[in-house]
Amino acid sequence: MATTPPALRFTTLLFPQVTQLDLTGPTQVFAGLPGAVVDLAWHRREPVPTDAGFSLLPTVAFEEAEQADVLMIPGGQGAFDTLEDPVALDFVWRQAAGARFVTSVCTGAFVLGVIGLLQGRRATTHWAVHPLLRHLGAIPVRERVVRDGELFTGGGVTSGIDFALALAAEIYGADVAQGVQLAMEYDPQPPFDAGSPGAPEADPAHVEAVMRSARHSREPLVLRAAERLTSGTEVAGAPGPSDGTARGR
Repeated sequence: MATTPPALRFTTLLFPQVTQLDLTGPTQVFAGLPGAVVDLAWHRREPVPTDAGFSLLPTVAFEEAEQADVLMIPGGQGAFDTLEDPVALDFVWRQAAGARFVTSVCTGAFVLGVIGLLQGRRATTHWAVHPLLRHLGAIPVRERVVRDGELFTGGGVTSGIDFALALAAEIYGADVAQGVQLAMEYDPQPPFDAGSPGAPEADPAHVEAVMRSARHSREPLVLRAAERLTSGTEVAGAPGPSDGTARGR
C-alpha cells in the first residue's frame, strides 16, 4: 500500500524588483513535488512588482507565515535593497533557524550572507557579482549549483531550476525529481552557446562591462552589509550574526 508523503512547506521571500524567473523557476519545481505547500512571503499581502513588468501576489505576510521546511531567497535588484530592510532580514533569520534546508538563487545569496549564513561556507551567485561574496565571508565557488550541508545556492537565474531539481532529488529521491523535470519538459537546447562568461559565443567585452557596472552599483551595498556583519550589529532583534549561532544553526 502506497504511503502518502509528508507535507513539506517551501517558503520563498518575495520582494519588489525580484527577478521573476529566479522565483518562478524553482517554485514550479517545488509545486510539482508530492505534498508540497508553497508560500510566497512579504511584508503584506499586496501585489509585488517584479523586474519583468508584472506583479506577483504574496500568499502570506511575514507575521502569518508558518515555519518553512525549505527557505528560498531569489535574486534581482530587490535583493540588494533587502539588505537594508531589517524586518525582512529578521524574517529570513527566524525562518532559516528552523528550516531543514536554506537556499538561494542568483543574488539572493547576498540576503543570506548579510545575516551571517554564508560565513566560511561554499556558495555561488550570478557571475556578474560572484567575487563580492567574499565580502560576506563566503567561499565563492564557480559552479551552477553549490551545496554546503543544508545550504544550497544556485548561480544566475535559470540555474534556479537546476538547484530545485537537485534539492528535490535530495528530499524525495531521483525518480521523483526526474518526473518533475519530465513534466516541465526541462530539456534546454539554447540556440547560442553564450550562457556563461566563459562560453565560446559570450562577448568578453560585454562580460567585462556588466561586471564593472554591477560592481559600481552593488558593491557599496554589500560593503555596508559586510561592515554590519563584522561589527555584530543585530538584525531587528535577532541574535547578532557574528556570534556564531547563524553558522552553527
